[in-house]
Amino acid sequence: MGHGWQISALALLIVAVLMIASVAGRRYLLARQGAIDLCWRDQLTPDGRGWYLGLAKFDGPDLHLYRSFSLLPLPNRTLHRTEMTLGTRRWPIGTETDLLPQGAMITRCTVGPADRKTQLELGMSAEAGTGLRSWLESVPPSNRSTGRLKHTGPISDPDPKSTWRRSG
Repeated sequence: MGHGWQISALALLIVAVLMIASVAGRRYLLARQGAIDLCWRDQLTPDGRGWYLGLAKFDGPDLHLYRSFSLLPLPNRTLHRTEMTLGTRRWPIGTETDLLPQGAMITRCTVGPADRKTQLELGMSAEAGTGLRSWLESVPPSNRSTGRLKHTGPISDPDPKSTWRRSG
């Protein structure tokens, strides 16, 4: 009868190890898929609180944000390229210097559809910031109403010199 607490402690230890392994495995898989270290906050308080530590993964027109300490395989937030604009950049201040990775820059962004714009701050390395700006600027030419590429030459023309252009 005295071994009940040992069994409970062992079960608790097994659950903790499984959770840690799950978080580490998720992070490893995301990193292998090209994810970058990125922190974000949507509650822009002056005291620098509210940061989520995590990873971000570029996926076509979307930027998926994953919390580091979440067991869910799905992104915690998705930012759409067409609904995102970058604002001012700044260095971390106060407690942010302890929370964010060393050398991180903070970029304020406006995200969301036109009728529901919100402010968000992203904390990332200078290299990741350059990648984010490149991703935002790399919108492929498309027909705005359908999202499909629009070809300006004859459809049957296999000429590689024919041009593609943004419609609209």
